[in-house]
Amino acid sequence: MRRGDVPARRCRSGERVAVVGAGTLGLLATQLLAAGGPAELVAVDPRASRGELAARCGATTLITPDEAAATPWARHFDVVVEAAGAPGSAALACGLARRGGRVVLAGLAADGDHPLRALDLVLPQLTVHTVFGAPSRAWSHAVRAFAAGHLDPAALVTHELPLDDVGAAFRLLDDAASAAVKILLRP
Repeated sequence: MRRGDVPARRCRSGERVAVVGAGTLGLLATQLLAAGGPAELVAVDPRASRGELAARCGATTLITPDEAAATPWARHFDVVVEAAGAPGSAALACGLARRGGRVVLAGLAADGDHPLRALDLVLPQLTVHTVFGAPSRAWSHAVRAFAAGHLDPAALVTHELPLDDVGAAFRLLDDAASAAVKILLRP
């Protein structure tokens, strides 16, 4: 495993790419990966409401985790970024990568189990990258990506509320049924 890699550096023009998780991290990864010119960029998320956001960020298709686990998606992608941090999402990401494919584990939560069987990594000869412990140069890369327009934070804003409604904003973010990703509070 390699650590500290930036997903966009690993996407080449014409590759098939998937991003597991269409929250903030997944949508930003989708934007970066779209800049690499993939032939196909699939967002994987259980919430249909994330489809429009993922499309605005460059995804060509949105599928659910159940759809992703079935053929024809299994072992289909050159690059897979796991950005969900949900139990099972790392294993799903590894199952989507083709033989010799590359997987970036970016969304793993610090707590909870994220089981990965060694054979699921070794037999398909996957290269696995993590972003934890990224070197400081990764931050400068992110700043350059924002400056170059490869990352558009406005695309993630799903709600605008007056500053006085900050409590309502937090309730929206806590509500799993809500489509909220980022909320802009206006003075």
